[in-house]
Amino acid sequence: MASAPYTRVELQVVTTKARQIRIAESSMLIVTARLLQPVSVISHFHQRILRTVAFRGLRTMEPLRATQDPQVTTTLTGIDTKPQPPTSAELPMEGLNPASSATPDQETNPTTGLLPGETVVREGKAHILFPSANEVFYNPVQEFNRDLTCAVLTEFAREQMARKGVKLLVPGEKERLVVSLGDDEEVVQAETQAGNEEMSGQKAGEKPVTTAAVGERCENGLRVLEGLAASGLRSVRFALEVPGLCSVTANDFSAKAAALIARNAQHNGVTHLLQASQRDASMLMYEMRGKKERYDVIDLDPYGSPSSFLDAAVQAVTEGGLLCVTCTDMAVMAGNSGETCYSKYGSISIKAKYCHEMALRIILHSLDQRAAVYQRYIQPLLCVSVDFYIRVFVTVHTGQAMVKNSASKQALVYNCVGCGSFHLQRMGKKSVQGKHIKYSPATGPPVGLECEHCGHRHQLGGPIWAEPLHDVGFVQRVLSSVSGNPSRFGTSRRIEGMLSMVTEELPDVPLYYTVDNLSSTLHCSTPPLLQFRSALLHAGHRVSLSHACKNALKTDAPPRVLWDIMRCWEKSNPVKRERLSESSPAHRLLNTEPTLQACFNVREDANPQSRRRHLTRFQENPEPNWGPKARAKAGGGGISSDLEDRRKQCQNKRKNQITDASQLKSFPCKRFRKGTCTHGHAPAMMDTSMVLTLLQSPGLVQVHVSHRHYEPRCRYRISLC
Repeated sequence: MASAPYTRVELQVVTTKARQIRIAESSMLIVTARLLQPVSVISHFHQRILRTVAFRGLRTMEPLRATQDPQVTTTLTGIDTKPQPPTSAELPMEGLNPASSATPDQETNPTTGLLPGETVVREGKAHILFPSANEVFYNPVQEFNRDLTCAVLTEFAREQMARKGVKLLVPGEKERLVVSLGDDEEVVQAETQAGNEEMSGQKAGEKPVTTAAVGERCENGLRVLEGLAASGLRSVRFALEVPGLCSVTANDFSAKAAALIARNAQHNGVTHLLQASQRDASMLMYEMRGKKERYDVIDLDPYGSPSSFLDAAVQAVTEGGLLCVTCTDMAVMAGNSGETCYSKYGSISIKAKYCHEMALRIILHSLDQRAAVYQRYIQPLLCVSVDFYIRVFVTVHTGQAMVKNSASKQALVYNCVGCGSFHLQRMGKKSVQGKHIKYSPATGPPVGLECEHCGHRHQLGGPIWAEPLHDVGFVQRVLSSVSGNPSRFGTSRRIEGMLSMVTEELPDVPLYYTVDNLSSTLHCSTPPLLQFRSALLHAGHRVSLSHACKNALKTDAPPRVLWDIMRCWEKSNPVKRERLSESSPAHRLLNTEPTLQACFNVREDANPQSRRRHLTRFQENPEPNWGPKARAKAGGGGISSDLEDRRKQCQNKRKNQITDASQLKSFPCKRFRKGTCTHGHAPAMMDTSMVLTLLQSPGLVQVHVSHRHYEPRCRYRISLC
């Protein structure tokens, strides 16, 4: 193919000081995976990408330019749907990971076969190509998501292939370690060879066990589908890091993305395992609903809500297959838009402290409800809330008798708007009398017209999944695998810390309270976490932490016990009750004498093992603006401007500018009664001109206003978009 002509492109870049700088780039040929029109690369953007992805030594990204003549001969228009046998040039690249067992002379040079201007993103064993540094859409936050998925998929494949007499060989995994997080010290027990043979169903004297290594195509292995693959990074990592796979289908609706997937499969030498597909994800799964055509594993990681793909996914996964779903629309699922949450998932979300765990239970409710239509049901293996998204791993099974239990697995949530106490109401009732099972509607509600603790009303949320979120045995095996091979993943420490907390959670206790929210309701100081946990243990109740919130308390104690403990704490750390409003929840809660005398002596079992061992449970953001990226544009643009620049560009864009101070919202002080606030000083009455002057100032402004009705403590937060 003849080389494209060299072009000179002049671009305008808006800096943080709103100055326009004209940058004339030197002539450069950039050929995309679709052999599109050449575009110039700006080194400024490339350096910004380097800072984003090079915050750790295990992952780097650098521009790799072809050293040969721009005369490039390649064909990417054909996207095969059938697996091709591996060739000598397409062998798995074992030398790309330090944990790999490949020798140095077997390593493959990642720069081989690159087109001019292409950029490589390295994660795990995968080397993902992007047409140029300006078109990279790579989010390092999701590395934990992909590492955890590889770990879960490996353990799932190990169990499935063991039933077929196939043993998986994972690089760096010499011995299986069984990690126990009991009250004693960590117990690590290595499995013997006889134990491995028993695990794979083999006995002494029988024929050797069939093995499956990473990068090899297993004829009776798992068939994996990634419905929304984008660049194909996740699928390439599956092919390079997970053994026991028959095929991996990386699908994307974009023609450019499908061609890029094929290019990355060729570059990583996994064309014998990975096939690119350009289809609508829902239609592809609907067409694979036949029992012989279903996938063993389906991975859905869309931008935003996966609700439109769930109906097809629960039908296209095989019996006992694994369904992996990511939800990034946490604003909807965490209570900001309950009506939108109902339209997508069939459940009302509540803005409460337990919103992240409730989001997990909402997506499980939606999956179970959609599966029940087809006489199928789900069994959660692992459900986690991480950073700005949630991730669930469930298996899907078929059985009409088990589907009848679906109603008794769902529950409504009654949440008090005053004190935050909550109660669950099951949707159905299941009664077992010998071999006879009777299903009946549930009776309720479990609360009165007003909250029995503070006298406020209740919000009604749900329905949500009220059964356990995790299969503790499965999570324990994944944890043992990661702990025994820490060099396999770049985020092994965080995976170990999170899974350790998951194994410590109370499985039969939905949702949680937070110590700081209980203290905020009473306007008192916050008791130490260990003392509060010890008080619950002294009272004869169970308590655990939650991976979804740092100060969470999952306990089987009723709200009455929690408030009695807080009343006892307030007696030793009193608040000024004369300053409390008579209508506040704190006034009524503190006027009730506790029926339980709490003991705050710290118990040894109040400190969980994950906390004692100082595991990485709640990781701090390693860099600013650590979160989701903007949606990829249809034109293929990647990083076009800095996040701070985009924020400044969006300021002062309000359609209806406020010109009158009477348009401002005013709220009474919820903390102190009228005439009792002594904080700060009473500023002079602000007239309209003063308020409008503040309104015209950019950014977020806090205004102290003194009215005849409100106190100086009352604050107005004026946000200009």
